[in-house]
Amino acid sequence: MTTTTALLTLEEYLFYDDDTENRYELVDGKLITMPPESDRNNLIALYLLSEFLKLVPIKLIRHKDTEIVVTGNRTRVRMPDLLILTEELLAAIGGRRATITADMPSPVLVVEVVSPGKANRDRDYRYKRSEYAARGILEYWIIDPEFSKVTVLSLIDGLYEETVFEGEQIIASTTVTKFSLTAAQVLCSQEI
Repeated sequence: MTTTTALLTLEEYLFYDDDTENRYELVDGKLITMPPESDRNNLIALYLLSEFLKLVPIKLIRHKDTEIVVTGNRTRVRMPDLLILTEELLAAIGGRRATITADMPSPVLVVEVVSPGKANRDRDYRYKRSEYAARGILEYWIIDPEFSKVTVLSLIDGLYEETVFEGEQIIASTTVTKFSLTAAQVLCSQEI
């Protein structure tokens, strides 16, 4: 992961183009280059996408292609692995750049698949947890292949309450109520 030294505003970030295929997140004004995902993480995200498509209209699902503006010391922009939008948010995004700005409604669900390494773990478990809660995202899933668990964080009175699912426990969701896969099924999706 590399960062830039010059601090960018949100507006500068939204118009930033370095003529590469790089994907970036904005963290406190700094561009953070997002490295390619591991094949396992990609398969987990794709598997969840295929399962969500059975329960949620395709127009409300986003896969690694939509940014969300959150707050930190300065503006931050995150690019989750999966998002589930509301109809109101879909209308607000319209045909523009796939960026959910601060003046738009929040998605109802964000999913992150944790990449290996302490920095990635801290980002998903600590920083994004507080950023997504402050943004009002009702549910945040942390899929952790290294530790074989799925953590579902439900927003209650402005803070996340967590439930950890492992092995054959069926993942319970308040936003995707008919979801009925176990943690093992999600984490072993590359074998399906």
